[in-house]
Amino acid sequence: MDVLIHLFVGLHIIGIAALLGGFLTQMKAMGQGTARFVPGMLHGALTMLVTGVVLVGLNQADDHHVNTVKIGLKLALLIVILGLVYVKRDDEKVDKSMFGLVGLLTMANIFIAVLWT
Repeated sequence: MDVLIHLFVGLHIIGIAALLGGFLTQMKAMGQGTARFVPGMLHGALTMLVTGVVLVGLNQADDHHVNTVKIGLKLALLIVILGLVYVKRDDEKVDKSMFGLVGLLTMANIFIAVLWT
């Protein structure tokens, strides 16, 4: 079971890397007002959602303690991120504040995962 959990943690990290990487590659465009949500950001967020749900299930099945408040907060942030990216995925330009909010929420999600013990 531990190997399976570690596999999904790795996939979860790949998802966050795709989401954050997509944001970081568009930062110069954000400064010019031409940033857009690239497909990798949507795919990364969806990967995070699926692997996160699987991880919660695997950890509960293995009788590990799951901090439901932490997971609930991370899920809420991810749903907001997914909503923003999904709705604006086809727009040629995204407002700076909305694009920045997605980056901020993504980084907040990372810091919650790492620092909340």
